[in-house]
Amino acid sequence: MRAILFLLSVPLSILSAAEPPQAAISNGVIDAKFYLPDAENGYYQGTRFDWSGVIFSLRYQGHDYFGQWFPRYDPKLHDAIMGPVEEYRTNDAGLGFQEAKAGGKFIRIGVGVVRKPDDNAYQAFKTYDILEHGAWRVKKGKDRIEFAHTLTTDLGYSYVYRKTVRLARGKPVMTIEHSLKNTGTKAIETAQYNHNFFVMDGKPTGPESSVRFAFEPRATQDLKGMAEVRGTQLVYLKELQPKESTFTTLEGFGSTAKDYDIRMENRQAGTGVHITGDQPIGKLVYWSIRTTFCPEPYVNLRIEPGATKKWTYTYEFYTLDGRGATN
Repeated sequence: MRAILFLLSVPLSILSAAEPPQAAISNGVIDAKFYLPDAENGYYQGTRFDWSGVIFSLRYQGHDYFGQWFPRYDPKLHDAIMGPVEEYRTNDAGLGFQEAKAGGKFIRIGVGVVRKPDDNAYQAFKTYDILEHGAWRVKKGKDRIEFAHTLTTDLGYSYVYRKTVRLARGKPVMTIEHSLKNTGTKAIETAQYNHNFFVMDGKPTGPESSVRFAFEPRATQDLKGMAEVRGTQLVYLKELQPKESTFTTLEGFGSTAKDYDIRMENRQAGTGVHITGDQPIGKLVYWSIRTTFCPEPYVNLRIEPGATKKWTYTYEFYTLDGRGATN
């Protein structure tokens, strides 16, 4: 059952039930604040996203790149979460979902063992009952924080999952380093994506927002006159209003990691971020509403029993001058 250990030098008030447990790191250039995994008092208690690495504020040069983008908060709401958060999906469901019977169990990596209530199809936005939380361990340094989630089950799926968020020395650069060790008897086959809930100084998504890719993307869904693809960029034709959204999968990327290269800017905020990954993109989804714009690159993972897979995403934050150039 649940066992959560925090190796943090923080006031006891932070760990009280009055507010979610949290921690902060800094390299003197970037200041980042995290909500920490906790089954009772955690800010996020849903079963969609991995509970680690939830950044509710990241400040650089007086700008904040993350924050609350959603109108209603409930700790068990599937997307009441902030920052560069991640989800694992196996065949667009949880690990072991297809083989589980009604009333049985399956796995949400970074969450725990959950119950399959019936024979209905997997519901991505549903919060399932958590039966086993596994063991969380959090270790914080001045400029880095490491999360480790150990889950041992009788389903053939077990793992040790580590995520380290690290700020580069003297640079506006953050890395998210992953390690997933398969300690079970069955292969772990899954896709992981980062939702990238960027909120740049609270400025709206619109003509001042743009996303540039390392390839020429092709939108597969109608962007409804709100945005369009121009060469390597996705640009907005209007400022999105409440309840308006864009959604599409994007094609055109190649089979190597060089296409995991995305640059996002909001000229009204004067901010930008350059995102790269060391794995090929397996699928690419794009979604935005007025309060956030989100490229969602997937990577495909297959980990045999006893094996460990490692992968890293890098975020370089920057500001813009009046001509849209980087400082």
